[in-house]
Amino acid sequence: MVSGKAKHMDDTRATITEADELRSLYGEPSDLVQQKSLTKLDKHCRNFIAHSPFLVLATAAADGPADVSPKGDAPGFVQVLDDETLLIPDRRGNNRLDGLKNVLENPHVAIIFLVPGVGETLRVNGRASITNDPALLEPLAVNGKTPATGLLVQVDEAFLHCAKAVIRSKLWDPAAQIERKSFPSIGRMIADQVAGLDAEATDAYAEQSYRERLY
Repeated sequence: MVSGKAKHMDDTRATITEADELRSLYGEPSDLVQQKSLTKLDKHCRNFIAHSPFLVLATAAADGPADVSPKGDAPGFVQVLDDETLLIPDRRGNNRLDGLKNVLENPHVAIIFLVPGVGETLRVNGRASITNDPALLEPLAVNGKTPATGLLVQVDEAFLHCAKAVIRSKLWDPAAQIERKSFPSIGRMIADQVAGLDAEATDAYAEQSYRERLY
């Protein structure tokens, strides 16, 4: 059996290293695709954000390593401060702070907003900074708990993305959902990954965290 390292070293699969070669495989984007890119948030972007309870946030460190983080709360949890500025509250998580630390080194971020039942998504690219200003964060308190920080995102680009990926994935199709009991629990998976952990105890810890430490 070939080891992972040896397989990687002996890998002769074709790879693409030039932008022109890549473009030749796909052709040029349509005029519509190029024209729909905005530099400010219009009424439709604002409406999409107001209905979105979930986003994914991509960041990268100064030396290259990237991170992507899910963010979710009640619809409209992301505040549109003006046509060029978003405020994303940072709710309690695992305290790794990967994305926040990346922003300290490299302000460039990318966001995808999702709305349940809507196939299209909203993409926003911009530059972020971290705020702990009480005047901005206290109005975002939930259950009496104010987020420790928030991300202020200066919008560079915003555009609506077509629904092809969501259609192909059947993301919002109830028939495509699996029975949760047929999938390993978070405790079981982590216990299999980390020696010495008990699956039931890890599940109990996760459930307590979901109940008591969402905010």
